[in-house]
Amino acid sequence: MQLFLDTADLTAIKKYAAWGIVDGITTNPSLVAKEGVDFETRVKEICRVISGPVSAEVLSLEAEKMIVEGKKYAKWAKNVYVKLPMGVEGLKACKALSDAGIPINMTLIFTPAQALLAAKAGAKLVSPFVGRLDDIGHDGMGVIYDIVEIYRTYGFTAKVLAASIRHPQHILEAMKAGADIATLPPELLEKMALHPLTTQGIEKFAADWKKSQQS
Repeated sequence: MQLFLDTADLTAIKKYAAWGIVDGITTNPSLVAKEGVDFETRVKEICRVISGPVSAEVLSLEAEKMIVEGKKYAKWAKNVYVKLPMGVEGLKACKALSDAGIPINMTLIFTPAQALLAAKAGAKLVSPFVGRLDDIGHDGMGVIYDIVEIYRTYGFTAKVLAASIRHPQHILEAMKAGADIATLPPELLEKMALHPLTTQGIEKFAADWKKSQQS
């Protein structure tokens, strides 16, 4: 499974990229706005740090304008994926841009039916929002299972990107479900890497070594 970071924080991206485990980035204008920087500038900066897919989300809601934005974004770097919102207009834009060779991440997916349409329209990535479904009492991870099964049954090549990840258990379930990618807030990487028994083990090894050197 690939791990993407869902952030526009360049400092965090550089920090975790140094771990050697960041495969891509998902971001959007809201995340960039929090950083107080220009959207184009920040996307280009991220693309210089991360060689994998960097999703940049359009602002427009009409297909024609999405297409214009998407073509503009695609010129910023070779690894830019244009992020489009699910819906009729998004599907139209997805078809046009994917036909032009521009990779698409279709976002705001909440049902297997939406994921099916996104794949048929040519999306390279589809992003079901697990946490937001859980928030309203639905089985977010169940949607991941369903989409993975449907794609395998019909031979779709779009990758399933589990989004709106809230905690390490979501990541575990996404792995078990067969999701290709999980995108997560940077702080979750710390939680994945740490465990009390690991910490205790390291401390015990260090104490034993120190004791042996004193004897």
